[in-house]
Amino acid sequence: MENKNSLSHRNIEPENSTLYLVGTPIGNLADISKRALNILSNVSFIACEDTRQTKKLMNYYKISNNLISFNKYNCLKRMNKIIEDLATEKSIAIVSDAGMPGICDPGEELVKRTRSLGFNVICIPGPCSAITALVTSGFQSSKFIFEGFLPKKKIERERLLSEISKNSKTTIIFESPHRIKKLLIELKEYCGGSRRVEIAR
Repeated sequence: MENKNSLSHRNIEPENSTLYLVGTPIGNLADISKRALNILSNVSFIACEDTRQTKKLMNYYKISNNLISFNKYNCLKRMNKIIEDLATEKSIAIVSDAGMPGICDPGEELVKRTRSLGFNVICIPGPCSAITALVTSGFQSSKFIFEGFLPKKKIERERLLSEISKNSKTTIIFESPHRIKKLLIELKEYCGGSRRVEIAR
């Protein structure tokens, strides 16, 4: 049985002048909470990495709301609009194509700026690809390092690969599908053939 406080908190969401970080499914569209669906249904609008991807989720759950794109190409321009709308007491959700926004995407900078200006930021927990891959890998998961996408510049990339090779903790790296083969060759070169690698999609 839920207590009255949790029921009352749910009833008042979304709150005014609040940025909601909403975790979305990373494969199975059923992996989303009722609270997340409520937020996506009732915020003033949703800022998303790719409106086409978010539209699939919205259509699946029959949610109708305004979508705007918010990605690495337009984030600076759109950030100003989002801040202006928060100032007029609108509630806004931000989502990535899949998983938790704010990890290796422009949502990180938006959260920094939103908090620095005194606006409320609330996370609606959901799937995270990095943690999902980690806990199913069988590797050590109590302590790990997350590197995200490796740098593209050769010197910076080699420096980081060298650091990874010297650290015994499980390391999580993001990589795009068409660059996986190159990354595996680099890891073999720097880490040797004895270190285990798990690829998750």
